[in-house]
Amino acid sequence: MTNTITDTHFNFPGQKSIYKGKVREVYRLENDLLVMIATDRLSAFDVVMPRGIPYKGQILNQIATRMMRDTEDLVPNWLLATPDPNVAVGVACEPFKVEMVIRGYLSGHAAREYKAGRRLLCGVSMPDGMIENDKFPEPIITPATKAEQGDHDEDISREEILRRGIVTEEDYLQLEDYARKLFQRGTEIAARRGLILVDTKYEFGKTREGKIVLIDEIHTPDSSRYFYADGYKERQEKREPQKQLSKEFVRQWLISNGFQGLEGQQLPEMSDDYIESVSERYIELYENITGETFEKANVTDIQNRIEGNVKAYLSSL
Repeated sequence: MTNTITDTHFNFPGQKSIYKGKVREVYRLENDLLVMIATDRLSAFDVVMPRGIPYKGQILNQIATRMMRDTEDLVPNWLLATPDPNVAVGVACEPFKVEMVIRGYLSGHAAREYKAGRRLLCGVSMPDGMIENDKFPEPIITPATKAEQGDHDEDISREEILRRGIVTEEDYLQLEDYARKLFQRGTEIAARRGLILVDTKYEFGKTREGKIVLIDEIHTPDSSRYFYADGYKERQEKREPQKQLSKEFVRQWLISNGFQGLEGQQLPEMSDDYIESVSERYIELYENITGETFEKANVTDIQNRIEGNVKAYLSSL
């Protein structure tokens, strides 16, 4: 199997702290700099899988940084540089404690809620008479926040966000506006590649100067769901599953193997062949969404490669 990077323990010049998320590891340095490393970890149902996926971190980082560049005329973002295929360097921000989830279609979590008979998601009404993967009359925003107990995401309404003072009304309205603009641009980019951007999530932070900026990742297979546009209508008419590029195929594989992240459930074993197939699916999405052939970085010694590239960039500042 190809080498993967699933954990890091770097010590960069001016380093102040490290935060390890489900997939990314964030090093905070002096002068309000962040070094964000996209690992090859794979998470689903808020659980990190025991094995890494070859090239996944590179794919996520390169799609996200490209999409940041393609949307910076609409929404300011945190990104300064990408000194390594797995690394983004940017401005440190205070993250908002909500994720702006926006959905153009009845898929994934929304579809599961709908099948359970619920027509209200995060305080937003979903029309009667829809079938899974139908397009909403207009995109809906269904925010999520971290649960008070544990690390899983929980649905939350705009009203509850404001009631609890998680975000001020002025800031929240700005987040909604930014999310809608980004989703529209992402939809246009996807359409040019023969894809449908089904749903996605955006995270935002506030700089020391009080400016709201886009942070983390954008329009990657971990944060977004894509369908192939070709044949979408025909598959809907026949009530057939859509051909999609997203992490949903991992979730469906886990569900079919009796795992949904619930207490007492056992993670199924991922064989070498399955790990390789997941890597191939991520590469497929990269090539479809960017229209470019994926160039695999040298993974002989990923740790030293990343450390050398980051230190060289920092010394050039």
